[in-house]
Amino acid sequence: MDESCKAANGSTSILDSSTPAVVASDATLGRHVARRLVEIGVKDVFSVPGDFNLTLLDHLIAEPGLKNIGCCNELNAGYAADGYARSRGVGACVVTFTVGGLSIINAIAGAYSENLPVICIVGGPNTNDYGTNRILHHTIGLSDFSQELRCFQTVTCYQAVVNHLEDAHEQIDTAISTALKESRPVYISISCNLPGIPHPTFSREPVPFSLTPRLSNKMGLEAAVDATAAFLNKAVKPVIIGGPKLRVAKACEAFVELANACGYPIAVMPSAKGLVPEHHSRFIGTYWGAVSTTFCSEIVESADAYLFAGPIFNDYSSVGYSLLLKKEKAVVVQPNRVVIANGPAFGCILMKDFLQELAKKLNHNATAYENYQRIFVPDGVPPKSDPKAPLRVNIMFQHIQKMLSGSTAVIAETGDSWFNCQKLRLPEGCGYEFQMQYGSIGWSVGATLGYAQSVPDKRVIACIGDGSFQVTAQDISTMMRCEQKSIIFLINNGGYTIEVEIHDGPYNVIKNWNYTGLVDAIHNGEGNCWTKKVKCEEELLEAIGIATGEKKDFLCFIEVLVHKDDTSKELLEWGSRVCAANSRPPNPQ
Repeated sequence: MDESCKAANGSTSILDSSTPAVVASDATLGRHVARRLVEIGVKDVFSVPGDFNLTLLDHLIAEPGLKNIGCCNELNAGYAADGYARSRGVGACVVTFTVGGLSIINAIAGAYSENLPVICIVGGPNTNDYGTNRILHHTIGLSDFSQELRCFQTVTCYQAVVNHLEDAHEQIDTAISTALKESRPVYISISCNLPGIPHPTFSREPVPFSLTPRLSNKMGLEAAVDATAAFLNKAVKPVIIGGPKLRVAKACEAFVELANACGYPIAVMPSAKGLVPEHHSRFIGTYWGAVSTTFCSEIVESADAYLFAGPIFNDYSSVGYSLLLKKEKAVVVQPNRVVIANGPAFGCILMKDFLQELAKKLNHNATAYENYQRIFVPDGVPPKSDPKAPLRVNIMFQHIQKMLSGSTAVIAETGDSWFNCQKLRLPEGCGYEFQMQYGSIGWSVGATLGYAQSVPDKRVIACIGDGSFQVTAQDISTMMRCEQKSIIFLINNGGYTIEVEIHDGPYNVIKNWNYTGLVDAIHNGEGNCWTKKVKCEEELLEAIGIATGEKKDFLCFIEVLVHKDDTSKELLEWGSRVCAANSRPPNPQ
């Protein structure tokens, strides 16, 4: 009987061979992880060292194509991986067991909410400690080490606990490929004594893996396109609106194809700003209900048909559930599904394929855009003030608008910057990111670090409120270490302004810091950093001139002092509606 038959009959197995395989000394788990990260496009890993991940970090920094970015805390490392993934398509972070994992989990939850593939790697306990009654440090004092895993199960799409070399290759590759396929974060825990051990499954050069492309159901695609074309072609004044899931569907170009073909006016949901080209000739602005770009909501809500590509309708994007939309007028296109009005739904259809095919079937109809042109009146220019008078926020953003180009990107922090930055008109090639679904204050500091690291050829302009900055300020230090050249506008208005407009109270007032003094102290004479405190338009213009001129290769931090009640009108309207939604009494039982 040959060996294969013996194995099949269970009498013996070729895996039991007493002759050991020859394994290269560098065919290790740690090197495999490093090579896989490089292969999928990661060039920078954001980390905080801890005793359980140190050996793994040794292998990551030994990889020539990978740079380790040491962060001040795990939360910012996660936010940085989030910002990095927005630009490069995937990000990675490495922390230690439990104390690091539970610290970074808030950032991972935010990445999950925004459909961002982030590889979160945690250095885990020694393999010999699993299944024992030992109590380890960095835990909550129980011999069960699964607390961290259970926490990550709800905010990641795949979890791998690697504490055996035999299945490590499979677990790591499955986790990484799942993150890319699902466009969500994954969790990989790697025991601290495994990264440096060679194993036959880790070849010297890992065989590149390729993901099988998803395909649309051909018959379903044809039926969905025909039904949608019939629905939209009978409409008198249809419009199309881009949503945030255009990114995960990789359908931004297909959306533009459709827009070019159909002649409809194009709007964008607030959380999709930056995904739709604002230089398009029929772009009419942000559709955000009562706080939309001027005249945009009038055109969208008066349309007799609207196509939403990749929308998310939550309480924030719907301004407290106050959108004046009707389901029977809507075509909602999600990454894998199309729903037409109250009627037919079609599954297993990729958004990209659907939009491209629909573009071939729609009649050109510019009626709604012609209506927009008839009613459109350009936004008013903020009234001029004495250049030495206290600075107003609308004047500040008027000057930020002039700074934008194809070689810049904007990061908007949760708060009034959401509304002020929405009004910026993005030139071709200008990036834009903010975190609307999760809305975690402080996100922008780490995200600016990660985004700027991923696009060194762009200058990132971050607009951050003082309250948010106090949450995550430390990683200004990491920006300096990485020699980044971002411009940060710290808007100092003395508190949590967005919370004030939802529900005011003494808890919304914060301790004022000397923000420029703090950044100067962090700078400590090492690296290129320049700070300036401005109180009036004249000082702001001077600061912008220096930041974009002689200090163009510096990290520039401009603290802008404004009145505590100087907010956008959009925040006032939005805050009152969200307050009303939050204050609804319980339904009668």
